[in-house]
Amino acid sequence: MATLTLKNAAGKDAGKVELDDDVFGLEPNVPVMHQVVTAQLAARRAGTQSTKTRSDVRGGGAKPYAQKGTGNARQGSIRAPHFTGGGVALGPKPRKYDQKTPKKMVKLATRSALSDRAAEGKVVVVDSWGIDTPKTKTAKAALDALALDGQILVVLGSGDDAAYLSFRNLPNVQVIKASELNAYDILCSDWVVFTQDVVPAAEGPSAGQRAEAEAAIDAATERLAAAGDADDDGVADPVDPSPHGAGSHAPLPDDAMPEGYPIKGNADSMLYHLPDTSFYNRTVAEVWFDTEESAKAAGFTRPASQLKKEAEAAEADASEGEEA
Repeated sequence: MATLTLKNAAGKDAGKVELDDDVFGLEPNVPVMHQVVTAQLAARRAGTQSTKTRSDVRGGGAKPYAQKGTGNARQGSIRAPHFTGGGVALGPKPRKYDQKTPKKMVKLATRSALSDRAAEGKVVVVDSWGIDTPKTKTAKAALDALALDGQILVVLGSGDDAAYLSFRNLPNVQVIKASELNAYDILCSDWVVFTQDVVPAAEGPSAGQRAEAEAAIDAATERLAAAGDADDDGVADPVDPSPHGAGSHAPLPDDAMPEGYPIKGNADSMLYHLPDTSFYNRTVAEVWFDTEESAKAAGFTRPASQLKKEAEAAEADASEGEEA
């Protein structure tokens, strides 16, 4: 990757920043840039131009004079195209000028334009503009400190509203959001200025987004390290394979039964189901238990309907035994 000196709003060096070679180090594809820019300019056309044909012009419904005997060429209407005030032959009508351009071609054109500016040393990366209140004077001073002249394209993030309002008043500056970056605007500018958080990368998020993701991962790691172990099984609860104490097992991704844990548990209803019972195959296990004792120790119970049936069956067996 190419390395570029990172600048601050005062024009001083603020470190180094790497530019992705797949974005800033390509051999510019001129035909692709030409086709994409042509399509972009064509899409800007309103296409509302319209002329009236002989059928649209008012009047001319009657034959101006007899077919024969006047010595003139025969005519059927004074609104024919060759008459003054007549209709227009083959004139423009409203139409769309849009061209379908593949997304990969648009991306290649943008990267080719960025590579062309980078090869000329016309790409600048600023850590941040530091503009909290919109003020054009501050924006002009920042560009002067960077020693930029000519047409300047300033690429901002979605949250740099104050900087956007400050730069947009300068006549030689065009301000766009990072999501609006395109080949035409790059090629029309002498300089392209990015803030560090919106420097484009070939794959995945930008450098700023990667930094935010890494910070989020570090924060999650710290939370995991500080997590407690409510069931005292030696494993932090966020990744605890025994969520309900000894004899329990967390569900597997494919809802398969962990070896040695045949009893299904439902954490919402706090019920457990034994194999070969009516609810067993209809229940998606939220926790597995190895024995009924483990399930009961975790606060789970059998469904009331099953307990009632077992009690009735036990009474019936006891009655039969007394009669015998």
